[in-house]
Amino acid sequence: GSVSLPQVMSTSTNEASNLAEAGLREKRLPRKMREVQNKAPAPQQITAEQILREAHEMQFEKQAAPPRQQISDPEELRMYKLRKRKNFENTLRRNRMSIGVWLRYATWEESQKEFERSRSIFERLLDIDYQSASVWLKYAEMEMRNKFIHRARNVWDRAVQLLPRVDQLWFKYALMEENLSNFEGARRIFERWMKWNPGHKAWMSYIALEQRSVGSKADKLHRCRLIYDRYIAQHATETAFVQYAEWEYRQSGSVEFTRRIYETGMREMEHDGDEALSVTFYESFAKFEIACKEYDRARTIYQYALDHVARHRVHALFEEYMLFEKRYGSRARIDDVITRKKRLQYEEALARTPCDYDMWFDYIKLEEQNVLHAMARDDNADADGGDVRKEEGRWNVIRELYERAVSHEPPIDTDKRYWRRYIYLWIKYAMFEELQCKHMARARAVFSQCLQRIPHTHFTFGKLWIMAAEFELRRHDISAMRRIFGASIGKCPKQNVFNAYIGIEYQLGEFDRCRRIYEKYLELFPTRSKAWSDYASLEDKLQEYERAAAIYELGVQQTVLDEPQTLWSNYIEFEVRHRHYTRVRELFQRLLSKTKHVRVWINYAQFEAQINEPILARNIFKSADTHFKQQCQQSQDMVDIEQRAILLESWLQFESFWGNETQQNEIKSKQPIQIKKRRPIETADGSHAGYEEYYHYQFPDDEKQKDSFQTLLQKAKAWKMGQNDGVNEETVQQPAS
Repeated sequence: GSVSLPQVMSTSTNEASNLAEAGLREKRLPRKMREVQNKAPAPQQITAEQILREAHEMQFEKQAAPPRQQISDPEELRMYKLRKRKNFENTLRRNRMSIGVWLRYATWEESQKEFERSRSIFERLLDIDYQSASVWLKYAEMEMRNKFIHRARNVWDRAVQLLPRVDQLWFKYALMEENLSNFEGARRIFERWMKWNPGHKAWMSYIALEQRSVGSKADKLHRCRLIYDRYIAQHATETAFVQYAEWEYRQSGSVEFTRRIYETGMREMEHDGDEALSVTFYESFAKFEIACKEYDRARTIYQYALDHVARHRVHALFEEYMLFEKRYGSRARIDDVITRKKRLQYEEALARTPCDYDMWFDYIKLEEQNVLHAMARDDNADADGGDVRKEEGRWNVIRELYERAVSHEPPIDTDKRYWRRYIYLWIKYAMFEELQCKHMARARAVFSQCLQRIPHTHFTFGKLWIMAAEFELRRHDISAMRRIFGASIGKCPKQNVFNAYIGIEYQLGEFDRCRRIYEKYLELFPTRSKAWSDYASLEDKLQEYERAAAIYELGVQQTVLDEPQTLWSNYIEFEVRHRHYTRVRELFQRLLSKTKHVRVWINYAQFEAQINEPILARNIFKSADTHFKQQCQQSQDMVDIEQRAILLESWLQFESFWGNETQQNEIKSKQPIQIKKRRPIETADGSHAGYEEYYHYQFPDDEKQKDSFQTLLQKAKAWKMGQNDGVNEETVQQPAS
């Protein structure tokens, strides 16, 4: 036959072994000569990434297969076996604990039909490590593969005696006996295994074996029930009872026996003192009753479960109960059960934390939904006095709940954060009285009580004032609305209140009132740029140009503004819309006297370009470039450098549209070069934390940044030449002295 002979060792390994056998030591250089003398960097650097990539590529290189040798002589075969055994033994001598080598050795002996040698190898391996389950599995599989059944049984017996907690050994042992149709032997194996009290899978495998065994159906069911009884006696868990009951109903269809199993499970779990059974047990029990068409029993099970299951696990059970009632019961029943259960939970939670306003919101929402559902069920009733009183009684339940909620004020009256959710309760209460109950007097009283409870000396809520005023507006009581806005402005003025008040008066056409409100607004908040812009915009809409311009002038003359750029921009746009270009130029000049920001220059130039004045626009760009060039030369600040780069880019876009080729080339020659640099990062304590990359701009016409390195070299060279000239002159003059 043909035998594949792999290459056992490399040439270097053979030479090392030959030297060792000859008793010779490898000659090495002295330690000092072995050290690296030249520690300079190599001309060709190799990165770690390159080494890893080459190593990865070498893994996929095709290796030449060892030559195939034709063995035609018994002596040659004997030498081949001797050589292979010697290689294996040498390998094991070097690495005795390598289980893979032992297994390959035994497998090779098996392939050569040397079963005794293979057994000897397995036994030697077991002497080293008998706790390895894979060794026992390979050993037994070798015996079974070659049909040594008795020897395989001996191996399995030894394995399960030494490693009784390894389930795989028991499984394989029983499977072998079952494949041999020796069900009694497999049963004895499982009985031995059950003495060790194994887990769930072992018992299920035992039951599956009995179902596959020979015999009548009644005998099989009887034996399986006995096993299940023993299983429950040792593992009295919910899973065990559910498995038993579902199996019983599936196999025998006995309703009474299955129900008895579920009831026994409930009694056992309650007797053990557990807090509650899981949702899975009750769902399985209820589904069994539904399958038996015992809907009342299933409903009772669900109701019992809702009272005994832990609250954090009851959501899924509620969903199942809802589906059950939708199919087999009434909607009112399930709604009442859920409402009663949730009401109890909310009451318990609010008794512990009465200031949990989110919980009050959920509780009120539950009651509102309950009332709406009840009213929907009674929508076909006659509209007599009794029905009105019944509806009012339902609203009173929610009203009392609101009163209880708002009676718990926040414990801190100086911090607005604690009052936000509390105020939303009042707002929701007022909306409930207005929209649901249609009781306007109560809604007005709710707004009034809420405004009285707020400590306005510390803070206020503009949204509440606005909603109270809008409520009076919906009632067509303009005077009451204005009184509410006036009280808000007098007690604790807020900007959103001013905006809402002005918006309402504007819609009513009261422009003089809007002006008076704006004047009060600006008197209280003179730094608010948006207020100045809105006031001027109002006058502009009313075609009062002089008043609008005067307002803008007053605004830009303020020393402190929160957003001055917005006000200046609106002022300039206002003058542009009215085509007062001279005033626009004056505004830009005034703005440039205050700030030299690059956006101001660009907007100024773009304005001139929009009105077809490219020469003026180009002069503005030149002035801006001169300014930023001087700033860069004086300070070398990155902000100024970046602003100059932005300016030149906008200038190039301008010239691409308005300029000729010469002008375009001139601006292109001024464009900076973007250079990536690194700078150190320092932490708060002054320590070094690495480097960060940033972009620097180098301008061609900037002499401070132009050829800095070359200039330094030239100066160094001139200094060196000056030193040499001085030395020569001194040497010449020495004889004269």
